[in-house]
This record gives sequence, C-alpha cells and structure tokens, in this order.
Amino acid sequence: MSLMSGSPVVNAVIQARVSSTRLPGKVLRPLGGRSVLGWVIRAAAATVGVDQVIVATSDAPDDDSVAREAEAHGAGVVRGPLDDVLARFALACERYPADAVVRLTADCPLLDPELIAQLIALWRAQPSLDYLSTTLTRTLPRGFDAELVRFDVLAEQVKDATGSAREHVTSGIYTQPERYRCGGVVVSPPAEDLRVTLDTVEDWAVLEGVVAELGDRVSGWREVVAVLRARPELAALNAEVEQKKVES
Repeated sequence: MSLMSGSPVVNAVIQARVSSTRLPGKVLRPLGGRSVLGWVIRAAAATVGVDQVIVATSDAPDDDSVAREAEAHGAGVVRGPLDDVLARFALACERYPADAVVRLTADCPLLDPELIAQLIALWRAQPSLDYLSTTLTRTLPRGFDAELVRFDVLAEQVKDATGSAREHVTSGIYTQPERYRCGGVVVSPPAEDLRVTLDTVEDWAVLEGVVAELGDRVSGWREVVAVLRARPELAALNAEVEQKKVES
C-alpha cells in the first residue's frame, strides 16, 4: 500500500494476552453475553472510520485461546513476542497495512466507539498530527483509553524504542512533544475519578454492576458515568485501586 494515497486506511489493533499479573485470564472472562475481549472487538468494529480490527497477542501457547476468541469474533490475528508489544504492533502493520493505527487494550470492555471515531475524524482532518488520544489530558474514566498513531511514527518507535517503551508502545511518542505533534480529546463534565478498566477483582465487580444496569450492548461514556454517579456505592468498589505506573 502506498501510504496516504487516496483515502487513508485506519486499523484498530487490540493488544491482548492471558498472562496478566494482577488478574490472569481477565480478557477471556465472560461479561454479560460475551468475553471481555469480545466486548472490545465489538466496540472497535462499531467505530466509524475503522477499516479493520486486529488482535495482537503473543506466540505463547497460553494465548492460543486469545487467538481463537479473536477469530470467533471476526477479528484478524497476529502473534509475536510476549514481552515486546511494540513488535506485535509492527507485525500487525506488516500483515494489515494502514496509514494510522488505533491502539486499544483488551481490558477496556466498555470502550465508546464515538470517542474512537472522534480521534479518527480529527486525524483525517489534520493528518500531519503524529499522535492523538483520549488520555493526553485525562478527563474520562480509565477504561475509555484509545490512541491513534501515524504508521510512520509507529515505525520509528519499532526501530528506536527500548526498555519499557516496547511494552507500552506509545510512551516514546507522547513523552516527546518537542519531536511529535500530539493532540487529544477532552470531555465535560470531567470524570477522571472513575474507573471501568479491568485489572483487579474490585474492577470486575464494578464492570459487572455497570453491565447489569446497561445490558450487553455498546454504550456511550456518558451512560456509563451516569450509572456510576447514580450509584456511588458501586463506584466506590474500585476507587482505591492504583493504576500500574508506566516506567520511564
């Protein structure tokens, strides 16, 4: 594919593995009517502007189940090094060429397709931007995280990134605003105090409570926030969970 010729191609790449340290197997847990990974794939596929959805998992035998689940939900699959997530993204771009990649993680089942579509629309309107995200300035709950990276910028990171940047994929981009043109989406009213990502048993209790209220469907971020504001006892279940830090 000739990059940026005609209508730019944007693929969604979901990183997924079963060997989570705090909650092993979390991406395959059944939530409502499907697995957590199934929720993420469904949200990505429902996003206006996404051309293809790919799950990037590891080549470890434990992740055979992740590959099967991804294929069952209609996603493409690539497999690469367990501890080099950036290498997996490189494989995804090699097998499924794109002008930009939306990076998603498989532990965010309540992703809002409209937020992801906003990132894509902003980039299509200004394709000279290197990086866009919903987290550059966090106003959303954890669990609505999405990032868009130009292919050529991702390729630079594949070549140059070392250490923890290879696990976190984009940290070598947004920490260098003098080198890369970055932008983001913010919302109002802010709700960054809330948490709907899945990393602990407390997170799981919150997600089950939200899904019990909203059902097995793709919901918008405002609906999710409304549930948690209306039920402070539910939001309190994981209010003390600390997010794992991105190492510098």
